[in-house]
Amino acid sequence: MEKIKKMIGIIIQARTGSKRLPKKVIKKIEKRTVLEHVIERVKKVENCSNIILATTDKKEDDILEKIGKKLGINVFRGSENDVLDRYYKAAKLFNIDPIVRITADCPLTDPKIIEKVIKFYVQGDYDYVSNVRPVSYPDGYDVEVFSFKTLEKTWNEAKLDFDREHVVDYIWNNPQLFKMGNVSNNKDISSIRLTLDKKEDMTLIIKIYKELYSKNHFFGLQETLQLLEKKPELIKINQHLCN
Repeated sequence: MEKIKKMIGIIIQARTGSKRLPKKVIKKIEKRTVLEHVIERVKKVENCSNIILATTDKKEDDILEKIGKKLGINVFRGSENDVLDRYYKAAKLFNIDPIVRITADCPLTDPKIIEKVIKFYVQGDYDYVSNVRPVSYPDGYDVEVFSFKTLEKTWNEAKLDFDREHVVDYIWNNPQLFKMGNVSNNKDISSIRLTLDKKEDMTLIIKIYKELYSKNHFFGLQETLQLLEKKPELIKINQHLCN
């Protein structure tokens, strides 16, 4: 990671206009908003010189800008639906390369996993690396890393509304155009759901934080798995939501 430590940037995408669980990123866990937890966890990633909150230009997201600035990170505001455009303009404005993509609905995101994906990206000279193709980590620990050149190519060539809204789908659907890699966990535990999308997810995450946060504010995946093994009834809270 040494050769990119001065350029790498993490972009956290967030908005309050979520449909399934409205305003989920400003809901509170242990007296802090979900977004605050995500930002503070991302700050723990080694050799990251720039963290950017990419939110929309809608009035309702003013609160997210305030949170980002309060925590000392850069903020970019752009299109609500053309998230690809939001990412590209944020990356260009703050001159970051490569870009690490994190979403704000992952309050359990693990800095060590982010570092692992970044390291794999650098060592392999890839255009795009993730830990989701194929998926082996629990939902809620997604990490993607891609070069600015890859992002710019995608921004220029992606025309479908779906591709503009989902940032990386154009890359996924055109593997012949990009050198892609994946980081897999040593065991497939993708059946465990630890993302924040429904009220049941929130219930589970609040319980996990209640058990682990006081001992270590930045508890990782291993601690969470140990807790779930010790208290398997917790998984049942949102298990019915798994695909």
